[in-house]
Amino acid sequence: MHTDIHLALHADRAAELRHEAQEFRLPRTRLRTRIGWTMVEVGLRLARSGATCGQTFRTA
Repeated sequence: MHTDIHLALHADRAAELRHEAQEFRLPRTRLRTRIGWTMVEVGLRLARSGATCGQTFRTA
């Protein structure tokens, strides 16, 4: 197959895949915000429970 034809077919297929992916895209801002605040809440709870137990976290 000639290189120009191959590149044209690839570009067409890539455009089709991008269009299909747009249909299944989730609303990222709301989901990302909810997950972010949940992680903050869990982190604060872990920090509080560690402070009351007198334990410190060790990384190594």
